[in-house]
Amino acid sequence: MHYRPYGSTDVKLSIIAMGGIVVMGAEQEEANRRTREAFDRGINYFDVAPSYGNAEEKLGPALVGLRDQVFLACKTTNRTKEEAAREMRESLRRLRTDRFDLFQLHAVSSVEEAEACLAPGGALEALVEARTAGLTRFLGFSAHSAEAALRLMDAFAFDSILFPFNYTTFHSGFGPQVLAKAQEKGVARLALKAMARRPWQEGADRSIAQNTWYEPHTDPAEAELALRWTLSLPITAAIPPGDPNLFRMAMDFADRFTPVSAEEAARIVEKSRQNQPLFSAAA
Repeated sequence: MHYRPYGSTDVKLSIIAMGGIVVMGAEQEEANRRTREAFDRGINYFDVAPSYGNAEEKLGPALVGLRDQVFLACKTTNRTKEEAAREMRESLRRLRTDRFDLFQLHAVSSVEEAEACLAPGGALEALVEARTAGLTRFLGFSAHSAEAALRLMDAFAFDSILFPFNYTTFHSGFGPQVLAKAQEKGVARLALKAMARRPWQEGADRSIAQNTWYEPHTDPAEAELALRWTLSLPITAAIPPGDPNLFRMAMDFADRFTPVSAEEAARIVEKSRQNQPLFSAAA
């Protein structure tokens, strides 16, 4: 497994993370097995959220005995201080831990949502107080809106951003401006949707992947190329799809990672024109 610095800190993260969705809905024994397999293969970055079904309830017991050896990230979709603080406490209880390494505003999808988080009495106040109290070391956010991401980075010194850095969306204009701003601000970059192909098409066989709201690349060669492209950006790590089989595939890709060549990068530009992006630059 390859590791990269988390921003300018002394923390080094595995280049792929295990998303909690990988254990969502699994029997506890199977959740334990999947988590231990990831850890044994060198993954030290685990990301989860209350909105991922029962993933917190499964991941907490699975990390017993491993918690001090991993970087645990969690999130809140609540936008007020009181609700975000309450949800964070519940996540700590479900995950059987007394602190997070990273706590994030989750899925900020518009400038209006960003403003709600930033406002007096907004969720950001809960995150700052949690850091002061030692309940989390780092603060971040995930966003599905370029405009919201830019607004948040301009308003507060977040440690990291979790964003869809995907070759199709990137070449359609969604992502370059966020990557540039994060580099300018010294915000660590974490990637979502690297292995996404396109939105699910009408009539598509969704049984090819579990727990994904988009159609992922399932062909191993295409999936690996997509992940390698994202990991060739100046980012720290990527979170693969929550499908257990695709996650295992991603671990294999990470073990043999090499940056994309100039020839591959040019081919990817052409490929990006053949797929519908999940997000648009105006979103």
